[in-house]
Amino acid sequence: MNAHTETPVMTNWLTTLEQEARTLLEELDTHPEARRLFDGSVDKDGYVHYLLQTYHYARWTTPLLAEAGRRMKRLGLHSRLGDLLLQKSDEERGHERWLLADLKNLGWPAERVERQLPNPAVTAYVAWNRFTSRCGRPEAFLGTAYVLEYLSVHRASQSVERMLAANTIPNIRKAVTFLKAHGTADEKHVEELTSLLSALTDREEQAALLLSARTTRVLYLGLFAEEARGNSAHPS
Repeated sequence: MNAHTETPVMTNWLTTLEQEARTLLEELDTHPEARRLFDGSVDKDGYVHYLLQTYHYARWTTPLLAEAGRRMKRLGLHSRLGDLLLQKSDEERGHERWLLADLKNLGWPAERVERQLPNPAVTAYVAWNRFTSRCGRPEAFLGTAYVLEYLSVHRASQSVERMLAANTIPNIRKAVTFLKAHGTADEKHVEELTSLLSALTDREEQAALLLSARTTRVLYLGLFAEEARGNSAHPS
């Protein structure tokens, strides 16, 4: 076999990356629980469930991004991507506190939040990103970041506007800090990330990001799993 035909060239790998994010939007728009969050008709229990599960993965974002960035530096891997991981770690710092504040304003103090367990999809999401950061290809976390920031750009502000307009959740105006902040900030983050990744030519790095993006797309749907909602909405 000709050496040039052994591995297909990923000429449009960024298009494939964006398609993973677009597919997640489409899947969420057809998911009953997620659709209610986006159209503003979500009830208090559903919104609390979303915030709880988001907290259980967001709390790990900063430390794992930092670990991935430091590992890339230590191993002498792509230094620019290592710097980007460390930068994103700083950008995400403290976001879990926004979630705790939103939940507190819905009647869920921090100690009550901590008693809740993440559902299987969130557990798998954290485990996957812990694996890539510590043992796998650390740059893969940028694929995860791309999908989640793309989602925020296209759905976070919309969700806030529609929940506020519906005004069916008590104290909702004081419980949208996390979504509101991500809807405005992540547009710039996606643009910066796309610009930096456009220069990425290494096929293994591209494949690592795409795999992580796809894994994130699959697992994120599980955040809205109905069987987990009942357990978190009415704690013992």
